[in-house]
Amino acid sequence: MCAALCILLLTELLPAPVFSQPAISQQEIEQHKIQYLISTIADLKDARFIRNGSEYDAQQAADHLRLKLRYAGDRVKTAEDFIVYCATGSSMSGDKYRIKFADGRLVDSATFLRDKLAAYLAPQSAPHPF
Repeated sequence: MCAALCILLLTELLPAPVFSQPAISQQEIEQHKIQYLISTIADLKDARFIRNGSEYDAQQAADHLRLKLRYAGDRVKTAEDFIVYCATGSSMSGDKYRIKFADGRLVDSATFLRDKLAAYLAPQSAPHPF
């Protein structure tokens, strides 16, 4: 009986095992944001992307951004870095990247992506008119 009582007391005194998910790093969070931004571009099926005077479809634009992201390497640590170094404009010509929507509106890609990033960070806000 004493042994049973001792075991009961020990199980009450020992802390319960903690099962938690591994913490996600800030770097992983930023990578998720960047992938979200690229996906947002890829999903704009009726839009055209203007780069160095030529128009491209959504998939071509997303592929180009992925390529620029790979070439940027360690310079891109945050979603904002991605916008600045990869998605704002041509490193060759200096021309801004623009998005032409089906209704004819033109928006700088950096403006569009910053709006999407703000919506990602605050999902309870009203959707943007883009």
